Amino acid sequence: MEKDSLNLNTDVTDENVAVLDDAVADSSGLTGASEIQMPTAEQLGISVISGVVGENGNPLPLSVTVGDTFDFPVTVSWSVNGSALLVVPVSSVATKGLEQVGVSQESARAVKDGKEMASITFTYKIVAQDTGDLNIPVMRFEIPTPMGQALDLRSESVPVRVNEPASVLPFAVGTVVALCVVAAGLWRIKRRAKARAAAAARDAAESELRERMLVLKRRAATADSREWLLELEQVCKMYAAGKFNMAVAQVNLESLLKEGRLEGWEALLEEFAHARYGGGKRDAFENKETWKAAMKLMGVEEIAC
Repeated sequence: MEKDSLNLNTDVTDENVAVLDDAVADSSGLTGASEIQMPTAEQLGISVISGVVGENGNPLPLSVTVGDTFDFPVTVSWSVNGSALLVVPVSSVATKGLEQVGVSQESARAVKDGKEMASITFTYKIVAQDTGDLNIPVMRFEIPTPMGQALDLRSESVPVRVNEPASVLPFAVGTVVALCVVAAGLWRIKRRAKARAAAAARDAAESELRERMLVLKRRAATADSREWLLELEQVCKMYAAGKFNMAVAQVNLESLLKEGRLEGWEALLEEFAHARYGGGKRDAFENKETWKAAMKLMGVEEIAC
């Protein structure tokens, strides 16, 4: 059966038992337990390791962010032959900038270099409350003995770097700026595409308008004057629809004239009205003069006849 205290006869190896026996023999004539000269942990083959150890056997550096909760292990190990030690933690991690919020322990056994090794790992849960280069203090442990005086164990102090939390403001600002640049670029691309589409639509409308006006010019001397004028009126409505962004069916030239949006069109609209409500025979030169007036009012240049 395993024992929970440092027994002089069975708890450690034969060499360590001799060390303890010598300590007891030396104290046999003393009157107070406090005067017993206890062996050191090294003499008993007991080791204390603080923190996570790297391949080189040295503790790995600790770096956390303020406000973080992190685990810090301290392992007490020894070489045994079927026995156990009672290891009691008697100190706290609490120090300036660090707060202990919990501790747990776990026992283990393993065979190393042909020897059975036992260990107890105390895992301290610590909250980093301040920034800077701090230190996890020396941790103390006691192992009770039958002599009434406990064996004292101490860990090494371990430095810990506590950093400020990473600021997301520069990243957020950079992201916003990047998004604005992208949005502005897309807006410019869309605006240019829209402008090109509008220009193409205007060119197409002007081309169609010019084409229809050239047809009317060629028919000025042969077409029925009334029909010719009414056809010219439709071309003018098409021009007004494009100019004022309206549907051709919605265009009323007289209303636009009254609104002051067709300045100088009075005479031309009178000819359209005369054709709608009667009309009459007209000479070819009259149609040509009307055609020229319409071309000028609409700003259409005659490229080819």
